[in-house]
Amino acid sequence: MWRVRYRLSALGAIPQRFDDCTAGEEITMHIHLLQHGPDHGPARLTDWLTSMGHSYTIFHLYAGELTPRPNESDALIVLDGPETLLSQPPAWFKAEDKLINRYLDGQKPLLGIGIGAHWIAQALGAVVAPGTYAETGWHTVNLAPESSLDLPESFSAFMWHRYVFSLPDDAFSLGGSEAAPLQGFTWDGGRVVSLLCHLEATPASVNHLLSKTERPSASPAAARYVQDDAEILEDANRFIHLAPLLDRVMTQWLRTD
Repeated sequence: MWRVRYRLSALGAIPQRFDDCTAGEEITMHIHLLQHGPDHGPARLTDWLTSMGHSYTIFHLYAGELTPRPNESDALIVLDGPETLLSQPPAWFKAEDKLINRYLDGQKPLLGIGIGAHWIAQALGAVVAPGTYAETGWHTVNLAPESSLDLPESFSAFMWHRYVFSLPDDAFSLGGSEAAPLQGFTWDGGRVVSLLCHLEATPASVNHLLSKTERPSASPAAARYVQDDAEILEDANRFIHLAPLLDRVMTQWLRTD
């Protein structure tokens, strides 16, 4: 059951959701997205939000924009960014970390991708550290039996990381790949979702990464799961297959079905 109540803010009337709404009722939400670098944008996420009738605001924290207030949105997405931010947090991260903890302590949906997932894991007490291997390109994720997300038992996803995180207390593993046994988790009944892998990737977003950013650091011994540009881009259908996976995750996260 769903019920919608509207609250007033600087953004106008924003609908809030409650667990006793009528099933099937269409709900629109306003989502905040935190971006941490010019080369790590939302990719397919904003297309999905628009297609579902949701509105959104992107905050470019790396460019000096202020961290938003939690009462000005219905959900928060913490995007990826350069992994150097994990070892050398910028000055603005203090405010972002406070916002993440506010969401964890609250009742609104929270989604982290890439370093966003790392920061959520860290806020929940997990260990964040460089993994044994860097992982770039396309790799298979095997769904954990205990995963709370309804996804295929195995699927291919785009990867762009060296750092990994441990499973926080009371969280459920998404599953893992050969290089990273934990590719994400859910927490608090699925209200909080953290993804190390990238289901939002598009040809444009990946081409931008390849041309504009440094690859996650890896020594020759740690480069077993690093793909070159040609291998990453050789099959455009891989990006098409990501779209329904993203849809399933987003729908379950926002519980709008």
